[in-house]
Amino acid sequence: MRPEKLLRFVFLLLMLMTVLFLHAQDAETDEEDEDEGGINIESDWSKTVNPYTRGDQLFCINLGLVQPLFFVEQEEGYLDTNMNLGGLGSLGYIYFLDAHWFLGGELSGMFSSTIDKSMFYIIPIGFRGGYQFIINRFEFPLSLLIGFAPQSYSDRTYFGFFAKPAAGAFFRFNTDWSFGLNTSFWWVPQWTSKTRVFSQRTSAINIHGFFWEFSLGVRYHF
Repeated sequence: MRPEKLLRFVFLLLMLMTVLFLHAQDAETDEEDEDEGGINIESDWSKTVNPYTRGDQLFCINLGLVQPLFFVEQEEGYLDTNMNLGGLGSLGYIYFLDAHWFLGGELSGMFSSTIDKSMFYIIPIGFRGGYQFIINRFEFPLSLLIGFAPQSYSDRTYFGFFAKPAAGAFFRFNTDWSFGLNTSFWWVPQWTSKTRVFSQRTSAINIHGFFWEFSLGVRYHF
């Protein structure tokens, strides 16, 4: 399957999983209301002063933008990306080891057009670890995601390493949902076996891509 088709499949899968997940939560809420005689009883917010314990989990949905920043090549230095502002969507999962430390994973898809009207795609998938600061009903997760990312541009493809440090700011709306913002710095290297002669010496042709992500996030707590 070509990467652009895989990206479309990923986005459709994200949308389908999101719809099914929200529908399941609505059905669960209706059942809880019926059990309470049709009265929706809010949870005690005093429990959210330190709401996380080992085993708590999050389901995360993010939609946003990706700005290609620059490429770096060993011999030529900084290079223009010749790419436009792109879009992204992602699904994530988080498991808390205690009140602050967590592990998890993420599947996402990103696209951006180029100056020659072609499309560039990245489909990162990886594992993350991080730490979350909590101030009343505000939560500030810091994390590092490491994995791999199929990439495609025109008729060329590449499969390689991917990493991104990320930070977020979320407001705990209630015991089930929180809403907020994410920002992250993508490192997308392309290491190849190709070489060339540069200034009378042979060097590998390796290019490192750097991108900046800004996205809106929704997290379901369970």
